[in-house]
Amino acid sequence: MENESEYLKETEILDYNHPLFDAYLEQFEKFTSKKEKIIRFYEKVRDHFIYDPYHLDLRPEALKASHVLTKNRAWCVEKSNVFAAGARRLGIPARMGYAIVRNHIGVEKLEQYLKRTEIVFHGYVEVYLNQKWVACTPAFDKRICRLSGVPPLEFDGENNSMFQTFSGEKQFMEYLHYYGTFADVPVTLMHEEMKKYYPHLFENEWNDKAFSFFHL
Repeated sequence: MENESEYLKETEILDYNHPLFDAYLEQFEKFTSKKEKIIRFYEKVRDHFIYDPYHLDLRPEALKASHVLTKNRAWCVEKSNVFAAGARRLGIPARMGYAIVRNHIGVEKLEQYLKRTEIVFHGYVEVYLNQKWVACTPAFDKRICRLSGVPPLEFDGENNSMFQTFSGEKQFMEYLHYYGTFADVPVTLMHEEMKKYYPHLFENEWNDKAFSFFHL
């Protein structure tokens, strides 16, 4: 793979040499297989943090993977940051992916705040295993999946694991646009896209228990 080092290096946001990652990744050192390491790490990130899309912070200091480790609730971009940083620390190249999606189950409350059906800058991660990039989405934990009536996304290290298009007869997640992949979190682009889709969030202050939004 060309530019492998670019997808292994630490960045200001993917700060995997922070001391908090020492304990967080310790349990995965016993696995000799990179595939086994990343599968188990994916499960940890997916289920450790309760998925919470109601408290969004686009500021670089809040997006730092080490900062996310201090919380027990996180949205998809934050969880992706932890996963990508940890994968790199484990020696597995990782890059960031983003898309615009429309979620068809259990988002009525969120849509009231966003004033749109589109969820902009949904985050996922691609890791490089066995000479190919494989996508995975450690966003929805088991608890939120149970409440939504969909099975949690599993990751086998070989096949793309994106959100289910259908759960039974119900459409779950629809991908509308892909932004592509990035070696680091494109904070400015994310800020610009959210301002384009959700201008009202930038016009008022949003900081209460039910919903908060902070930007650059």
